[in-house]
Amino acid sequence: MRRLLSDTLVVTERNLIRLPRAPELLLAFTFQPIMFVLLFRYVFGGAIRVPGISYAEFLLPGIVVQNIAFGGFVTALGLNEDMQKGLIDRFRSLPMSRAAVLAGRTSADLFTNAVAMAILVLTGLVIGFSFQTDVVHVVIGVVLALLFGYAFSWVFAFLGLLVKTPEAANSVGFIAVFPLTFISSAFVPGQTLPTPLRQFADVNPFTIVVNELRWLWTGQPSPDQLWQAFAWVAFILLVFAPLAVQRYRRTAGT
Repeated sequence: MRRLLSDTLVVTERNLIRLPRAPELLLAFTFQPIMFVLLFRYVFGGAIRVPGISYAEFLLPGIVVQNIAFGGFVTALGLNEDMQKGLIDRFRSLPMSRAAVLAGRTSADLFTNAVAMAILVLTGLVIGFSFQTDVVHVVIGVVLALLFGYAFSWVFAFLGLLVKTPEAANSVGFIAVFPLTFISSAFVPGQTLPTPLRQFADVNPFTIVVNELRWLWTGQPSPDQLWQAFAWVAFILLVFAPLAVQRYRRTAGT
């Protein structure tokens, strides 16, 4: 366990250090969140009416959850690239914990997701968002969002190991996760969706997490319960973390 923790920290540091050396990756955590907030607020916001709340306050929790879930794309692309370049084979030759490769990748996502969330919230405050609850609820919301993003990092880790090229990892991840974010209550009230889509949205984990984040940050009534949001996080982790580890062992031959 001591070696696992130590090696995980080393791999996490390695993944974070390489970010400044690849400026294009930083766009996903800096410019892209701002672009999404401004586009939805000023392009779509004028056409969407949400009873009892401004669209800026309705939008920001949805944008936060979407952006944090997609933060795992870096893990999918990075793992696939490391496999193709033979870096994983070099890791296998070192006296290090095998689990540290995946744990370090997903742990690095926690940091980048926290940066992206901070940028999103600051942008939201500029365009009219404001917290309507106490500090405890706000902090619980931050923890929930980060854990949800961490769970999806394992989803993307599995997808990244499932395909043969970084381009395919990008496409498969986009196709698998993108519809979940839009067939939900992230950007429009769920009751405005057609009946089949609304039924899907009601059980969509994105809807449940977004609804709870709105309740935690703005005090909006939520049809779900907070435990359901954390239960979804646990479920995704329990399913996809073992799948990713199993796929990594099979791919890396360990």
